[in-house]
Amino acid sequence: MAKFRKKGQRTVSALSTASLPDIVFMLLFFFMSVTSMKETDYKVKIKLPTATEVKKLEKKSLISYIYVGAPLASFQSKYGTEPRVQLNDKISDLSDIADYIEGERQSHDEYEVPFMTYSLKVDSDAKMGIVTDIKQELRKVQALKLNYSTLKLERK
Repeated sequence: MAKFRKKGQRTVSALSTASLPDIVFMLLFFFMSVTSMKETDYKVKIKLPTATEVKKLEKKSLISYIYVGAPLASFQSKYGTEPRVQLNDKISDLSDIADYIEGERQSHDEYEVPFMTYSLKVDSDAKMGIVTDIKQELRKVQALKLNYSTLKLERK
């Protein structure tokens, strides 16, 4: 029978980390490109109503949102429990809508202003009276292109 001998100590070769920075940057760019940033922190409760005939808006950069709903629990001591209007990141009054629309128009190029859409994200429990008041304020500043945000109702 043959006798096997070990020829010295065998060492494991070192793992090459030369391609590690390439992989890290590739992952970083991937996550940066597929991640969407949250636009607004909600300060009002919004449970969107459902609808059967829903159309997706095309150019999201030309959409300005107006949120309507009861303030969240952390803001109820200051604003109460009645539905309120949220413009950007603050709860506002109806009289602030004209200034908000003007600010949104100034943040876009002049040729884009006629294509701007104002989207109402209204809680399904909110009364229609506040929505009518918002629409009246929008009419005063000639913001006539209006959209109601809803969830799509799945048909069976």
